[in-house]
Amino acid sequence: MSGGGWFETVAEAQRRARKRLPKSVYSALLAGSERGVSYDDNTAAFAELGFAPHVAGLSAKRDLATTVMGQQVALPVLISPTGVQAVHPDGEVAVARAAAARGTAIGLSSFASKPLEEVVAANPQTFFQMYWMGERDAMLRRLEHARAAGAKGLIVTLDWSFSHGRDWGSPWIPERLDLKAMARFAPEALTRPAWLMDFAKSRRLPDLTAPNLAESGERAPTFFGAYGQWMQTPPPSWEDVAWLRAQWDGPFLLKGVCRVDDARRAVDAGVTAISVSNHGGNNLDGTPAPIRALPAVAEAVGEDIEVLLDGGIRRGGDVVKALALGAKAVLIGRAYLWGLAAGGQAGVENVLDVLRGGIDSALLALGRESVHDLTPDDVVVPPGFGRVLGSDR
Repeated sequence: MSGGGWFETVAEAQRRARKRLPKSVYSALLAGSERGVSYDDNTAAFAELGFAPHVAGLSAKRDLATTVMGQQVALPVLISPTGVQAVHPDGEVAVARAAAARGTAIGLSSFASKPLEEVVAANPQTFFQMYWMGERDAMLRRLEHARAAGAKGLIVTLDWSFSHGRDWGSPWIPERLDLKAMARFAPEALTRPAWLMDFAKSRRLPDLTAPNLAESGERAPTFFGAYGQWMQTPPPSWEDVAWLRAQWDGPFLLKGVCRVDDARRAVDAGVTAISVSNHGGNNLDGTPAPIRALPAVAEAVGEDIEVLLDGGIRRGGDVVKALALGAKAVLIGRAYLWGLAAGGQAGVENVLDVLRGGIDSALLALGRESVHDLTPDDVVVPPGFGRVLGSDR
């Protein structure tokens, strides 16, 4: 593995990513919005939860496998869709290969830098993510593209309010890498020769376009060009969500739910799964950590649809806490991007191995034979931890 070999924690992957990436690129991975309250709470909330372990009668074997959105996976950790992955030349294809090697599925962002066909070839267990963006005809063309390419399901992301300001400053990311942009970026890139060498060996520059949003016969739009179209599209109603769901005949996950009433409306709209998420703290700052909102949402709709959690996962114990409080599985974002930056495909595999090891260790201590055996009794939840949003109780 490039970047120093095996690492034992996601925190170490993050440290290596910070050393390897140009400052602007690393800052873009951190992101967060406004004051960073939600960003910080996403991880801090997991630290408030404890375990209730046993000391005897423990299981010698543990089963981590499960089924999510119709896909059998070797562990309850899926790859969350994230936009243009300029941290490594192989980008989403490297991530897809790593996920396949570890027996799990990947969500591919519609803002990804690699074509859906290449990602599906690397990992047949691929879900395609899209936003409510543009006219309905354009959305239908994207759905048909996903269907033709072999996507196993659809992820629709709605948890975004276009928050821009960050108290610590936003990174400078060019719309495209033309000569002017390269001249401005050069001093920063030259301080990270290993990252620069990766792209030099690949003989290509970081791709800041979104090929999966290209219309037939046209060039792929730039990330910011596509982002602008998304911003200008009026937000969807629940009727719009139901319409979009009706156009897709497979698994359909609605991402970004943190309220009980929204979860129930998602069930009424016909979705097959939801992800309790606040967009990694990149959305409306002050939104509570997903793990705080998860128990109420899972209690309300967990018997009707699959409930996943996305946000703040940094170790296998976090995964176990989420499962114990009602999630079927979790999605990870920054954790695998740091692994990708630290060591390409092998780095992502390393992150998944770290999480697998932590899940297995927690199951052993809790005396559970399977991830399906976890219950709230396995977790110590302090008073006032949860956030029940949008409930009529």
